[in-house]
Amino acid sequence: MPCGTSTFIDVAARYAKIAPILGCRGMTQVRSMSSQVVVYWRGEGAVMHCPFCRHPDSRVVDSRETDEGQAIRRRRSCPECGRRFTTVETAVLAVVKRSGVTEPFSREKVISGVRRACQGRQVDDDALNLLAQQVEDTVRAAGSPEVPSHDVGLAILGPLRELDEVAYLRFASVYRGFSSAEDFEREIEALRAHRKAPQHSAG
Repeated sequence: MPCGTSTFIDVAARYAKIAPILGCRGMTQVRSMSSQVVVYWRGEGAVMHCPFCRHPDSRVVDSRETDEGQAIRRRRSCPECGRRFTTVETAVLAVVKRSGVTEPFSREKVISGVRRACQGRQVDDDALNLLAQQVEDTVRAAGSPEVPSHDVGLAILGPLRELDEVAYLRFASVYRGFSSAEDFEREIEALRAHRKAPQHSAG
């Protein structure tokens, strides 16, 4: 089963109490966000305990999609104490780095890397956010809970080429390890050929 994220709205909750209350195995991180406590756990073997009375069951009273369909927000009711709490559940996409280490996919990291390539170009934050969304949609569409970092870079190249060709060349030079002027010349020729492709001449 994929990893998940659950947000328990409970002002009184404290870090030390969260893990035993939730009864979750494979806990990876706990952090506070004002009046929220955000708990990351691995879905396999996880038990959804009530955060108030620790009852090992709950009833879903409402479900709806959020974050453009990437997450499900559920309103739950505890049959033991009657109190309600909210969970936000999403499949966590893991990126496998060259070293073999895995880390959660991060739109922020995509934006940060592309922003460096866009330095001095007229590319605004909205365009970067849209690109990061496109990249996430592409890698999630593969249907695997883990994706190599190489594939993330590959997913960036397409939308970045459409966004800004100079930024694309900068990013591609690092991603593909350009080592000579000839490497840039070949990529520029590929860009020119791409412009002449039927899907572009129609626009």
